[in-house]
This record gives sequence, structure tokens and C-alpha cells, in this order.
Amino acid sequence: MDRRKVKETLLGGLIKNNPTFVLVLGTCPTIAMTTSLSQAFAMGLATTFVLIFSNLFVSLLRNVIPDKVRIPCYIVIISTFVIIVQMVMRRYLPDLYAAMQAFIALIVVNCIILARAESYASCNKPLYSVLDGVSMGLGFTAALCLIGIVREFIAGGSFAGIKIPNFPAMEGVGASAFGFITFGCLMALFNFVIQKVNEARERQKRAVLPLSEGKVERMEVEAK
Repeated sequence: MDRRKVKETLLGGLIKNNPTFVLVLGTCPTIAMTTSLSQAFAMGLATTFVLIFSNLFVSLLRNVIPDKVRIPCYIVIISTFVIIVQMVMRRYLPDLYAAMQAFIALIVVNCIILARAESYASCNKPLYSVLDGVSMGLGFTAALCLIGIVREFIAGGSFAGIKIPNFPAMEGVGASAFGFITFGCLMALFNFVIQKVNEARERQKRAVLPLSEGKVERMEVEAK
């Protein structure tokens, strides 16, 4: 097992290739399902479950699925796990399922899942594909929860369904409009922070490089 690849895969979906803030995939559930933290968290978990197992089975069957029908095959695999999510939520979380029913079904054509099946799982071994599903799913869930917290707090004056007393909530703000504004601001902030971190790392490398070159030169002189 390549430890470097494992690390890059696990951290990729959370930071470098975050599906929401960097790749900008799955914007429909991102806007629609982040009016509250509970809905955002449930959508993130459901998508993560489907991502992990669809990646696993696409990877296991990558040498069996004919190239000409790979997309329909991926959709069949994804649909199977979406149905499992629907059955579990209908049985144990009926109220939440009633509010999210349409968007749970749309996980089948979620751009994140199809993109990872096509670009990663179909080209990598099962273990790496599962790790990619975990990473992308957690990155998506974290982004949704962050947006959900901000939207619920500012627009609804509550946190995780708990009303905050005397908080001046912006209840008159349109849900969709405020969702796009929140999404855009957080995406800009996320990418700004990542850019600054990368710039700091580059400066650190440039500072270390001359020292390394000087050390090599001294070693060459001593060898002579």
C-alpha cells in the first residue's frame, strides 16, 4: 500500500479537491438541503454512504463492465444504494425523509458520485476507491453542515433546531437567495484560506532550498 497515495486520497476530498468549495459539484442539494443543520447532515451522510459503496462496486467491476455501457451500469449501481438509503430513512426517520424525499432520490444523478465513479473508481483498486468515497463524502458533508449552520443561525435564529432567544433573525430573506449568498461567501473564504496556506508553504520551501544547496556545496568541498 502506498502511504503517500492513501494520505493524498484521504485529504483530497476534505481540502484540495473539496467537492463543494473547490470542484463546485452537487450545487443543487447544497442550496436546497442546507436550510438547517439536520437536513444538511442527513444529506451528507446519505451521499457519503452511496459514494463509498458505489465506488467500491465500480472498482470491483471495472474490468467487467463494457466501456460502451459504463455510465448506465454506474447509475444502476448507484441506484441500488440510494434505494437502500430511502428504505432505511423511511423506516427509521420518516419525518426527515418526508422533507428530503425528492432530493434523496436525486442522489442517483449527483455529479459528485458519477464523477468519482468515472474518474477515480473505474481506474483504481477497491481500497483506494473506498478511501476516495470516504474523503469526498466527508468533504461534502462538512461543507453542507457549515453552510447549514450559517443559514440556520442567521436566517432562522437557531442552532441545530434550538431557538436562540432575542436573536434578530433574518426570517424575511428568501431561502434560495440567501443560500446562494452563503455558499458563495464560504466558497470564497475557503479558497482564500487554501491559497494563503499554499503561499506560506511555497515561501517556506524557498527559504529552506538555499540552505540545502549550501549544505551540498560544503559537503562537496569537504569531499575534495
